[in-house]
Amino acid sequence: MGRRRHILPLAALLGAAGLAAGVATGEAKRPSCTPGSVHGLRTPTLALAAVVRRTLRVYSRPGGRRVSAFGRRNVNGVPTVLGVLSARVARNCEPTWYRVQLPLKPNGRTGWIRSGAVEVEAVRTRIHVDLSERRVTLYRGGRLLLRTRAAVGSRATPTPTGRYYVNQRLVPSDPSGPFGPGAVGISAFSEVLTGWVQGGPIAIHGTNSPSSIGRAVSNGCIRVPNPVLRRIFRLAVEGTPVEVAP
Repeated sequence: MGRRRHILPLAALLGAAGLAAGVATGEAKRPSCTPGSVHGLRTPTLALAAVVRRTLRVYSRPGGRRVSAFGRRNVNGVPTVLGVLSARVARNCEPTWYRVQLPLKPNGRTGWIRSGAVEVEAVRTRIHVDLSERRVTLYRGGRLLLRTRAAVGSRATPTPTGRYYVNQRLVPSDPSGPFGPGAVGISAFSEVLTGWVQGGPIAIHGTNSPSSIGRAVSNGCIRVPNPVLRRIFRLAVEGTPVEVAP
């Protein structure tokens, strides 16, 4: 994972989140840094990726029981990245804990991690997958960059709906194979497949069957044309929020 993205001070991000929340009421809200207070850290145009720096323990709540653990690299040998949802802060407005999305079953799992165990980076991209329209849309900074037709899960092996994030980008050994030139993995798993390697993870990937685009025929993954996949692969950095809508 590259280090080219700008790292924002938490106070600046809290201010952005407060401003976003104030749009609906017509007033911008300043962040409150009462010790122990929790603040959302995701806006329509900005998210955070937590890159694991050392062995990481995940807790049910700050100071609670341990529920999982991660190393610096995942099973595929790439950096472990978690999507940040909110932060518990100290008096100086610095984070002490992050609430994060986890790439684990069941889908949608979250947990709390100590802030010192990760490096946090700003992410300005987001992806929306519309299963009924069989369409993938990518935004950066709130601006539409890409829209494409896609193949989605079949009725027997549907693509799971929910809110996820890009947790890894992988390059297949055979770019002419079923995954095309690349796969953008998201923190979701098939909810019906059993016995699959790594539990049946879901990805947005290319294809060696372009005629399948626009149809509900996959095992749960989201297929896009190979030229489009190359663009998504480059733009959708780890930590990018992904919403899969019915």
